[in-house]
Amino acid sequence: MIVTLTVNPSVDASTGIHEVVPDHKLRCREATYKPGGGGVNVSRAIHRLGGEALALYTSGGLHGQLIHQMLEEEGVAHQPIPIQGQTRENLIVLEESTGQQFRFDMPGPTFNEEDRQRCLDQLNKLTAKPDYLVLSGSLPPGCPTDFYARIIKSVKDWNCRVIVDTSGEALQLAADAGVYLLKPNARELEELTGMTLTGDDDLKAAAKRLIAEGRTEAVIVSLGAKGAFMISKEGTEHISAPKVPVASVVGAGDSLVAGVVYRLEQGGSLTEAARFGIAAGAAAVMNPERELCKREDTERLFKSMTQD
Repeated sequence: MIVTLTVNPSVDASTGIHEVVPDHKLRCREATYKPGGGGVNVSRAIHRLGGEALALYTSGGLHGQLIHQMLEEEGVAHQPIPIQGQTRENLIVLEESTGQQFRFDMPGPTFNEEDRQRCLDQLNKLTAKPDYLVLSGSLPPGCPTDFYARIIKSVKDWNCRVIVDTSGEALQLAADAGVYLLKPNARELEELTGMTLTGDDDLKAAAKRLIAEGRTEAVIVSLGAKGAFMISKEGTEHISAPKVPVASVVGAGDSLVAGVVYRLEQGGSLTEAARFGIAAGAAAVMNPERELCKREDTERLFKSMTQD
């Protein structure tokens, strides 16, 4: 069983315009809407890959209701956690004349103690404890930076593997609590370790240090188009990303995490799961905006990677 928790989900509105010009009324094309936020996207991508994950997410106001409706339509298993504020809406604008993408992410509703407690209560009410718990995405205003760390400590006796994909102090404190897998990029790894990373050897050394300190059992350092490093006690491997046409990079990281945890849940090794995750991330960039990965693309790319 896989459970994802998203404490700052969003409705992601995507649109396009020929050119972004200041001080003018900009008439965009018709917008499309998708549910968003790290854990929500991970659950959606796992569903697209043929797996099942339960998406727990905070829900407030009309935007929270819209996320519920959209997840229902996609067939994603989900449980909303009521909060007092309004779930945020993000805006993604494609400038069609240049192909550049402008992403406007809102901070989200201000959390209070009751909102935080509802998240913890919803987790504890799960009748079946998950094998994998994915904590992914940003924390909203008012949510303490140690919130993920609190959750990690509260599930220690569940014997589940916790996977964390966030940034800043929230990532630092989550790692301090001890997890199964971290997925930072190079900048986040630098911030996490306090080391200056100037090359691949530095990246690997920083990840090995996290493992040696007991903060995580494995690290997948995402390198964008260059793929990723997978580092664990068993060794280190650079996994090259397959070359694919790029339509949008939005959602690639969430698809990578989805591919990793899906393959792990299927019984795959860490290395195999990391490769499948890279394939899922590459499959995601082939699709427009928030479409995430497709199963057939992911499996085809993964097969080509294992044959190389």
